[in-house]
Amino acid sequence: MKHLFLIFLMNLLHQYAGKSLRRDGSSLKSFEDIKNEIAGYTDIAKAIIDLAVHGKAQNRSYERLAVFADTIGPRLSGSKNLEAAIKYMFSALQKDGLENVHLEPVKVPHWERGEEFAVMLKPRNHSIAILGLGNSIATPPEGITAEVIVVDSFDELRKRAQEAKGKIVVYNQPFISYGETVQYRLQGAVEAAKVGAVASLIRSIASFSIHSPHTGGQSYQPDVPQIPTACITVEDAEMMSRMSLRGTRIVVHLRMGAKTYPDSLSFNTVAEIVGSKYPEQVVLVSGHLDSWDVGQGAMDDGGGAFISWEALSLIKDLGLRPKRTLRLVLWTGEEQGGVGAKQYYQLHKENISNFDIVMESDEGTFQPSGLGFSGSAEAQDIVKEIMSLLQPINVTDVFEPADGTDIAYWMRDGVPGASLQNDINKYFWFHHSQGDTMTVQDPNQMNLCAAVWTVVSYVIADMEDMLPR
Repeated sequence: MKHLFLIFLMNLLHQYAGKSLRRDGSSLKSFEDIKNEIAGYTDIAKAIIDLAVHGKAQNRSYERLAVFADTIGPRLSGSKNLEAAIKYMFSALQKDGLENVHLEPVKVPHWERGEEFAVMLKPRNHSIAILGLGNSIATPPEGITAEVIVVDSFDELRKRAQEAKGKIVVYNQPFISYGETVQYRLQGAVEAAKVGAVASLIRSIASFSIHSPHTGGQSYQPDVPQIPTACITVEDAEMMSRMSLRGTRIVVHLRMGAKTYPDSLSFNTVAEIVGSKYPEQVVLVSGHLDSWDVGQGAMDDGGGAFISWEALSLIKDLGLRPKRTLRLVLWTGEEQGGVGAKQYYQLHKENISNFDIVMESDEGTFQPSGLGFSGSAEAQDIVKEIMSLLQPINVTDVFEPADGTDIAYWMRDGVPGASLQNDINKYFWFHHSQGDTMTVQDPNQMNLCAAVWTVVSYVIADMEDMLPR
């Protein structure tokens, strides 16, 4: 009997050599099998690249975005422009022949900046370019006139707390990285209010400036007085810092007419190519449709939204239908902290086991360099193989981690995530400023980004097995 069992065991080991066994005894594919499966998509990947970069779809995502951005303009949460943008996209996705085009209602913040004005009165008269920060309160109607204290850091502000009372705090923090430096925009008003300041002016979170203020979100704290807050240009922050270091007394007059209204009804915009074999399983591609109220929101995040749309268009044009559903989501309310995406997550998280990967492009659509990825080591190995299909355009690198406000909820709960990696050297030149227009966008670079986004999303959606978690 022992001999019979050993013979059976040896036959079993031979049969599943190089493969893993599931608990139910069925075999998992070996990594070599998976590599071979991915290699089988070489011709499809080439067809996608050819259509996006050289074929009839060349420049399509750019041209679609140009019409949209020129027609609608900036799209602030709660605004009529955002409402018009959602209606525009709902119609456009239907006309494109995509499936299950629909809107999912969410509530989003509604803040308007109103009229804004700042001027330095002493030591000389000088107009200060400002952009109020999201959710800022207004000044009194007559404005605020106060002496300025300039600091380079929160630590310096705390050390000079006694000097700051009754003054306008100007932050002249150096730009190190967006992730590190943005804390001054997010928390600057709160920290200034803690030491008794009457307003705060924050050096724009920008790596380069041509006298351009850059807006963005900020948050108050319930137990801290709310004070008006705005961003100023790098040039004006540095000038006031130099004046202050010389001992010059600076006086500024600030007037802001910002208003906060009750939350508004908005929508996440959704379209699909329904899966042929596993329609309940989802590969999600996305960008956000809202923007700040300056420029055109072409870069942030028109480009990401439109290459995500382009991914579905390219797949449809090639007559392809992946095994899983490819779902496009154009988020609303991202700039206010991903409020639209959070509500989407709450609505759909009960089906989290069916989400194969969540993808978001929200860091520009410049020259692509690869893919940011968050997931298990096994899943990352598979994604690296998929990226090798993009060798014809030399975009094969995989970086860690993926980044995206709107997909963070899913990644936190273990769903693999991906974000487009591209050359962002100039991204923060234009970010959240009047400079974020179609002039920033390059059609050839958008073609390449669309090719990357489409190949990755299609192959993952069409492989026999979901990515391992």
